[in-house]
Amino acid sequence: METNNSVTVKEVTPKRKKQSIFKNQRVTRGIVDAFLYILLIVLCLIWIFPIVWLIANALRGESTGPVRYLFPKVLTLDNFKNLFTDTEMPYLKWFINTLIVATATSIISTIIVLLTSYAFSRLNFKGRKGLMKLLMILGMFPGFMSMIAIYYILKAVGLLPNENTPIVPVSNYLISLILVGTSGAAMGYLVSKGYFDTISKSIDEAAEIDGANKAQIFWHIILPLSKPIVIYTALTAFMGPWGDYIFVATITRGRTEAWTIARGLYDMINGGQEKLGRYFTLFCAGSVLISIPITALFVFMQRYYVSGVTGGAVKG
Repeated sequence: METNNSVTVKEVTPKRKKQSIFKNQRVTRGIVDAFLYILLIVLCLIWIFPIVWLIANALRGESTGPVRYLFPKVLTLDNFKNLFTDTEMPYLKWFINTLIVATATSIISTIIVLLTSYAFSRLNFKGRKGLMKLLMILGMFPGFMSMIAIYYILKAVGLLPNENTPIVPVSNYLISLILVGTSGAAMGYLVSKGYFDTISKSIDEAAEIDGANKAQIFWHIILPLSKPIVIYTALTAFMGPWGDYIFVATITRGRTEAWTIARGLYDMINGGQEKLGRYFTLFCAGSVLISIPITALFVFMQRYYVSGVTGGAVKG
């Protein structure tokens, strides 16, 4: 007899493992993006809150005194009006001083930086690399390290009060601040030099063949092609004296009519709770006003500013 030894074999299909939600790339990317957006929103709120708070207190209409609540209950524009009518705090005079110093410093510093950068970019002379390294190293030291020496130098040359001239005109203080702001301008050559390096030297060679000298090439050919770096250099040079406090406080001392905005705003809130309560809203209003010009400049010049930074970062 024949026996049927055939065995029925069940096909065993392997169980599909349940895929973890974190191994799905789309889900993971969505979770990461959501976390980043939440983080950015939180950071934006943290960054914007002080600005909103400052503007709100600049519009605060309640009686002066210590602020016991976050935002004002009454809004008014009287604080901005009082800035220009308070005889003890000549805000308009401070604003004009700041504008004069910042504008003059920006123009002079921009010319010095661009000339220095062009010389390092186009001219080959003995000691060029050593001088570039020296300026770069000197630029790493903060300027306030030399403020005492600068004060006595300005005093010795007669720009500041000394034993022979105990009283000097306000213009001497402004000239001193301009000299301080422009004296180290050449040390900021690096970004501008990098931008000039991106401009082909064949343009210079073609102009030299036509009979142009180095000065004519710079002013009439290279400079018109370098609008972004000119604006970048001018803005960075303008920002320094616009918000400077240390050198202004050191040079002008107690000469109120020679102060700039930064020194004047500090004096509004420096003097105990009584003075703080009296001038706090004026301080906020003054801070808002002084931020408007520099903000407007950045808004309208942002495209050139970014182009100057990125163009100057290509080569060092």
